[in-house]
Amino acid sequence: MPPLKKNTVTEKLFQSPSKYIQGPSAIKNAPLYLGRLGKTVLLIADELVYKIAGTALTTALEEAKMTVLYAKFNGEASIQEVARVQGIGAQGKAEFVIALGGGKTIDTAKAVADKLGVPSAILPTTASTDAPCSALSVLYTPNGEFDQYSFFHANPTVVLVDTSIVANAPARFLSAGMGDALATHVEARETRNSTNFGGGLPTLVSSAITSKCEEILFKYGKLAYEANKVGAITPALEAVVEANTLLSGLGFESGGLAAAHAIHNGLTALEGTHHLMHGEKVNFGTICQLILSNASQEEMDRYLEFMISVDLPITLEQLGAKDATDEQLKKVAELSCSENETIWNLDRVINVDVVFYAIKGADATGRSFLKKKGLLA
Repeated sequence: MPPLKKNTVTEKLFQSPSKYIQGPSAIKNAPLYLGRLGKTVLLIADELVYKIAGTALTTALEEAKMTVLYAKFNGEASIQEVARVQGIGAQGKAEFVIALGGGKTIDTAKAVADKLGVPSAILPTTASTDAPCSALSVLYTPNGEFDQYSFFHANPTVVLVDTSIVANAPARFLSAGMGDALATHVEARETRNSTNFGGGLPTLVSSAITSKCEEILFKYGKLAYEANKVGAITPALEAVVEANTLLSGLGFESGGLAAAHAIHNGLTALEGTHHLMHGEKVNFGTICQLILSNASQEEMDRYLEFMISVDLPITLEQLGAKDATDEQLKKVAELSCSENETIWNLDRVINVDVVFYAIKGADATGRSFLKKKGLLA
């Protein structure tokens, strides 16, 4: 993350992809939007995604006289995987990179494109993360623990979302995307005096975007989740896909992150959480952020009600960390407070003990809410 420069930066900054396209069967028109990027493309996708959408995309690109170099993604967005795929692209003299898949595929592809010095095009197959639009990647160790943020000179040139594909992905992916997106406004409203990921102050439009993102989630999130369960492309689904992908992506990058994402990074140290998706862990971080922001009971209940309506985890037990010791949770807090972590964007006293107690308080709050709803004995 760019060095924090509170009270010294005066310029406001907003950044975004050059073009965002979303709609049913949009992937069929990929050559129309990607043709100007080059004739030789490095396509990164895992084996399953390639079978679902990669073969059709390859056919469409080859019919448009493009050469497609396929690199199978091995599952973890790590420095090692970036280097391996970069080698394939360099050898084939790729002129641009396509990411086809979920968040870790996307983060790997953006890093590869930056290393190769070529444009990137992001074609997400789920709406599970706000990664597609940003000029950064979250990289992990090969065993799944948070490693580092990597920052790039440019945002993706094209982001193309085919909602026909998204609607047929498991609904859990959309739910996780909502968990990631729900943090956007909660964090951004606490970081208005800190530099964003571009190194400038948030603009007024970034604040408007984060607010709109949250509005859409509360208005259409449950409707979209139910539509996704039956593969239905409804107006609600389209709205939430846009909120998860575009609004959250623009909002977090130009608005700023805070405790929710920092605590997510800390939670990756707990092995029991490794089966969870990014947005599911971020969701618990949002509860921690609300605790740190001294949210009222009424406000907290509003968020928790939405979270359980789309099956997001709100307790340590639901995260797979029921038996986490205080020592382990202190370690999570320590990692959340690492140098240059986003938690330092907050305008309040932050230390390991403060974060540790926020985690404990968030778990207690989640358990209390589930008991009140008759969902916990």
